[in-house]
Amino acid sequence: MTRRGSYAKGIARREEILESALDVIGRHGYQNASLKQIAEVVGVTPAALLHYFGTKEELFTAVLRKRDEHDGLAQEGPHEQSTQDRLLGAIRHNAEVPGLVELFSRLAVDAADPAHPAHEYFLERNAQLRALVTAGFAAETDRAPVLDPDTMARVVQAVADGLQLQWMVDRDVDMAGIVEKVIEALAPRR
Repeated sequence: MTRRGSYAKGIARREEILESALDVIGRHGYQNASLKQIAEVVGVTPAALLHYFGTKEELFTAVLRKRDEHDGLAQEGPHEQSTQDRLLGAIRHNAEVPGLVELFSRLAVDAADPAHPAHEYFLERNAQLRALVTAGFAAETDRAPVLDPDTMARVVQAVADGLQLQWMVDRDVDMAGIVEKVIEALAPRR
């Protein structure tokens, strides 16, 4: 069934808003990216943004989902790159979009509240990332993990997320380099 009319236009407008918000937040930062700025880039009013997303928090949660699509970590199925390379690539990309790292970190804290619009996103993302890392290490038979797969995935995720906080304070932190060393220590090659 083909989507037509105002519904299709609404979907297209929503995507345009998300892409613009990714760009504005990535360049200007979470605190400096107002609804007004995002709306101006798209050519709508701030009220129109809220028409598509409900609240600023819902818009920002949708931005994080869109970022995950761009990173490729959300995509299942066969990939040309190993899980480790995909994960490290996403971490390296994060260093190029500090505003999105700030948005992720701030919403992660706020999402601890089950009533927050991003709560479900973070539950899903965390489970998806753990599943990806667990499956990736299971597929690499040339490794000798020192931890069970679920614990390994949680440690890698905790290290990556924690390093983002350190990097926000000190841009000299080599997030990808440190995560790579942790992976090698926890799952050395045979």
